[in-house]
Amino acid sequence: MPEKTVELEKPGAVEEIALDGFDHVEFYVGNALQACYYYHRGFGFDLVGYRGLETGDRENVSYVMKQDHVTIVLTGSLKPDGPIGEHVRQHGDGVKTVAFKARDARKAYETAVKRGAVSVAAPVEHATENGAVITASVKTYGDTIHTFVERNGEAEGFLPGFKKLEQKSQGDVGLVHVDHIVGNVEKDKLLHWVKFYEDVFGFYVYQYFDATDISTQYSALVSKVMANKSGNIKMPINEPADGKRKSQIQEYIDYYTAPGVQHIAVTTRDIIKTVSELKKRGVDFLGVPRAYYDSLSERVGHIDEDIEELAKLGILVDRESDGYLLQIFTKPVQDRPTLFFEVIQRKGAKGFGKGNFQALFDSIEREQALRGNL
Repeated sequence: MPEKTVELEKPGAVEEIALDGFDHVEFYVGNALQACYYYHRGFGFDLVGYRGLETGDRENVSYVMKQDHVTIVLTGSLKPDGPIGEHVRQHGDGVKTVAFKARDARKAYETAVKRGAVSVAAPVEHATENGAVITASVKTYGDTIHTFVERNGEAEGFLPGFKKLEQKSQGDVGLVHVDHIVGNVEKDKLLHWVKFYEDVFGFYVYQYFDATDISTQYSALVSKVMANKSGNIKMPINEPADGKRKSQIQEYIDYYTAPGVQHIAVTTRDIIKTVSELKKRGVDFLGVPRAYYDSLSERVGHIDEDIEELAKLGILVDRESDGYLLQIFTKPVQDRPTLFFEVIQRKGAKGFGKGNFQALFDSIEREQALRGNL
């Protein structure tokens, strides 16, 4: 195992695929209309695009949701059979596609496949009056895929075939962009997927955590953060570690029935305002014992925020050499104890809140115990 360190940057063995961040995240869901309502009303996303029966799609329905630089697509099947319906049957609501902004989607796809990635969809150019969008996809862990998206010219909307909408929410909650997306994989598969992102995408290990960093008396996990050199894509990967009882990662895999996206971290410029508004709208977060805040000043030093406000909301704080960060985690956002969200505000810190891992792990295990799955 490599030495645990933040920003373990070094030249990769292969040239990095040229990517400029996350383009969108697509969910496969059992009821896209109801999921749209949840993210529209609860998380403050605007509805900006639609595809379905009214646009000529007889198989599927999709809603495109946007808030600042965060775009999610909620897709459901109009028929009981087919890949989307089967995905939902197997996994429940969950992330199917993590899409990247590609400077050259064809080259990105051809490079990935040449390096061993399994093709899902060859490059397709979607022409419009004002430009074009090129997409291509490859497989990653479980049934999750990565799509390369190249947008040229002044192409409007999400993709051709989608009807452009302007249905504003009751006000956004201050979410800005996707910070990182975390995947859970089976035990002893972490190194396989680390090598995949190194050899196929040219990513490197940005940070590494072992069971001494993330554990309780019952369970533990191991995690490596894969990133591109510019840092606009970070993809942590977790696997369960040996423990007396079931790890939260194993619980996820049992209920998702496969490896998959565990959580999506989204940044905000004012986490107190964002979390306060999310709670007003009914979004549930993991709880943190009040004792966590009794020694917070000693652990992290001076911060701009009022500690009592943070305690009231359950927001965690961690300091690093470059500054500090604030973060909080929702409870699962669907029936199965699988996918959840993180809200994060960075004030110089570039890591992932290592100092909060124990408090977070304990909170998740309390929820596991309530579900009878610990």
